[in-house]
Amino acid sequence: MSALPASPQRLIVGISGASGAAYGLQLLRRCRELGVHTHLIATPAGLLNVHHELGLSRDALEAEATQAHAPGDVGACVASGSFGATAMVVAPCSMKSLAAIAHGFGDNLLTRAADVTLKERRRLLLMVRETPFNLAHLRNMTAVTEMGGIIFPPLPAFYLKPQSVDALVAEGVERVLDLCGIAGAQPQRWQGLREAG
Repeated sequence: MSALPASPQRLIVGISGASGAAYGLQLLRRCRELGVHTHLIATPAGLLNVHHELGLSRDALEAEATQAHAPGDVGACVASGSFGATAMVVAPCSMKSLAAIAHGFGDNLLTRAADVTLKERRRLLLMVRETPFNLAHLRNMTAVTEMGGIIFPPLPAFYLKPQSVDALVAEGVERVLDLCGIAGAQPQRWQGLREAG
């Protein structure tokens, strides 16, 4: 009797209205390379930033995903825990989306999918983008952390001596994929400082 082929990993990718759309785009592209099925939810403000920062239309962005869902489609497959996604990443995550997720306010498909990810005890990473943080931001990040989510600001790893912005983005995405348990992720591992001479 032959074994059934393994099902592909599935990642829900949210893109909300914060700066850093390159992280969401690179995440979609890297998942395609790794054979991971992606389910994209981009908010209207997220699409605005994608166009402003990357020059991409909605159609061009959605073409990077396995399947795209409108944020108003709360009946989509990713709105249910039975869908069985591996993890969810919001890249980038605005303070508005963070607040909604922290307080269980599933007013659109992105925040509903995040709520489902938390209730099913699956991995949720929020690449929050804002500075400086006010107390509401910090409290919302604490609330998500207490529920099992991971707050992952896309901070550059300068110790790896990246040669370009693209390299910074790519390394951040590899770390995110690794934390999500995606097979094939290849973040650079710190080997420690070596004495010269």
